[in-house]
Amino acid sequence: MSSNLGHDMSKEKVGQWVFVCGPSGAGKDSVMSWAASFMAAQTNIVFARRMVTRPVQPGSDHDAMTLPAFEALLHDGGLAWHWHAHGNRYGIAGHYARHVAQGGIVVVNGSREHVNTLPTPGNCRVVQIVAEARHLETRLVQRGRDGEREIAGRLARNAQFLDLAADCTIVNQGELADAGLQLADYLLSCAR
Repeated sequence: MSSNLGHDMSKEKVGQWVFVCGPSGAGKDSVMSWAASFMAAQTNIVFARRMVTRPVQPGSDHDAMTLPAFEALLHDGGLAWHWHAHGNRYGIAGHYARHVAQGGIVVVNGSREHVNTLPTPGNCRVVQIVAEARHLETRLVQRGRDGEREIAGRLARNAQFLDLAADCTIVNQGELADAGLQLADYLLSCAR
């Protein structure tokens, strides 16, 4: 993952980036959406919209972009972060870096593959949302985005991330509100 924070923040109060990741089917989007709704009045905590070079699908949490449009934005310095995953390009708009520079918290829906390449100025935290393999498989089938082979590949890929270093791990296997509240509580603790 590349970071382009754009200016010297040494004289400013710096906030936090909170990078949320987890295996496909863990319910990351749902947990983040629940927490965002729960904390709607918290103006210092912002959930970033991702830009992705794939079409929007039911339940998507991103803004679709063409590859040429994405590359133009990248070339012009319009992205705070960008990365590749699952054959697509992902980006976070540069204006979110200003929110962090002003002491706010920006929550990013990211990829586990890029945790080790996150910026390391001390203002980036990692939250991992997980679930048991049987829950992941059921959710992936229900999502209907992948075939059997792709689902098996996604489940097998999880072995690569068993030792992922996270500041907070949330198990999402029960009520969505339980996992959502855990994320909200963690984000509120980051804001203190």
